[in-house]
Amino acid sequence: MNKKIIIIGAGGHGKVCAEIAGFIGYEEIVFLDDNINRPSGFTISGTTADYEKFIGGDFFVALGDNRLRRMFQEKIIGSGGSMAKLIHPRAIVSKATAIGEGSVVMAGAVINPGAVIGDGAIINTCSSVDHDCRIGDFAHIAVGTHLAGLVSVGENTFIGAGSTVVNTVLIPRDTTVGAGAAVIKSLPCPGTYVGVPARRIK
Repeated sequence: MNKKIIIIGAGGHGKVCAEIAGFIGYEEIVFLDDNINRPSGFTISGTTADYEKFIGGDFFVALGDNRLRRMFQEKIIGSGGSMAKLIHPRAIVSKATAIGEGSVVMAGAVINPGAVIGDGAIINTCSSVDHDCRIGDFAHIAVGTHLAGLVSVGENTFIGAGSTVVNTVLIPRDTTVGAGAAVIKSLPCPGTYVGVPARRIK
């Protein structure tokens, strides 16, 4: 592991990711953000367009927007950059899991055996991913969300805070599940789903 990490995005998500990076041994943290005057309390060393100047350190894309996160991660890898994987020391992660590059697992999260987490995914604070789940690339499992066993979440999908997904459910790519929703059966097509039980809205 490099001792230097370059974090794309100096907002609230970037702040949390930077703290995790420090916990796991990164000694130098560089932020790049297009708002160089962002009142974040961090020193911002350049804009996102400057990332190629920092090839050689590890990168992490701390952007909540799934599509933007994918875009930047793919650009960095295409330029020869390497992606960090951030796992908070107070997360519980089974050794029998696979977690992709550029993904973050935050404090209090639980990931149980057989789960596979794709690249660039966010497993947010106090969420749980039970046995044998599949989380697609650049998906976001938000704060306090709980996935029962054998759930499949497609790429670029956002599962909102406090949601519950029962076992064996399939959630397609490019889908949004609203905060507090209860997904009790597989969702038939991409879209936005809200409520208890979750229903598609236009």
